[in-house]
Amino acid sequence: MIRGIRVGRRLTLPALEAETRLNRGYLSRLERGLIQDVGHDQVLRIAEALDVPEDLLIVTEESTQ
Repeated sequence: MIRGIRVGRRLTLPALEAETRLNRGYLSRLERGLIQDVGHDQVLRIAEALDVPEDLLIVTEESTQ
């Protein structure tokens, strides 16, 4: 979902890295679903950078069933 929003906003991965101060490799792995457990601080930083509500980025087991 993060990649779709990022691309839709015409934001590059390096730009998202600069906005969030999170490592580009980390963000890439997160976008590809290789990281499952993301801390609240990271979710908040990404949501703010993408200008979306933070709960839009939170996937729970309940929402995947």
